[in-house]
Amino acid sequence: MKLEICDIRKKWDTTEIQFSANVESGKMLVIAGHSGSGKSTVLRMISGLVPCECGKILLDGKDITAEKPSKRSVGMVFQSHALFPHMNVLENVAYGLRCRGIKKKPALEQAYDLLQGFSFTEMDAFVRRYPDEISGGEAQRVSIARTLIVKPAVVLFDEPFSSLDVPLRKKLMAEIENLQTETGFIGIFVTHDINEAKTVADSITVMKNGKQVWNGLPEDFGEHLL
Repeated sequence: MKLEICDIRKKWDTTEIQFSANVESGKMLVIAGHSGSGKSTVLRMISGLVPCECGKILLDGKDITAEKPSKRSVGMVFQSHALFPHMNVLENVAYGLRCRGIKKKPALEQAYDLLQGFSFTEMDAFVRRYPDEISGGEAQRVSIARTLIVKPAVVLFDEPFSSLDVPLRKKLMAEIENLQTETGFIGIFVTHDINEAKTVADSITVMKNGKQVWNGLPEDFGEHLL
């Protein structure tokens, strides 16, 4: 499986966002840059939440540029976990399966199995809690599980750890790496943090003022590039 992003563009006020990249299954591309550089807009174009004004997005050779977000096999993890407050943890994770017509019991069973991979303590009690009863780190892990439960070919991460402390960031990054190894999803991860970028990336592209100004490997990425 391969994601090909071919010169997609979008104009915002006086800035034109422009982006190209190729990412293969099991690999993580990091888009690094300061706020306002166009990183999040690129993710929204790939997901279909923002239309491209030109260019193409190909997934395994299929043109998905004009596809609805729900038809793209692209999942997105936001900075704000945005869990449904009226659903418990297990119901939140199973939600995508239920939307795809899977019956409640098997959907909840699949959600429970996936959550076990995140090493939550006291699982039986944890899955019955509601979003306002769990920590920010736990909520973000649940949000990641909710995205992965439907097995998207591509997973987009929009600065998902920016509000978390360093030890928890490292733990979640390790969990994502393990899950990507297991499932082989294509990953694109947006961040402004150099250490975070170098930890999760197979390759890195730097954006400034809507344009890509550097592409390279994590070991060659440094402060001077931002």
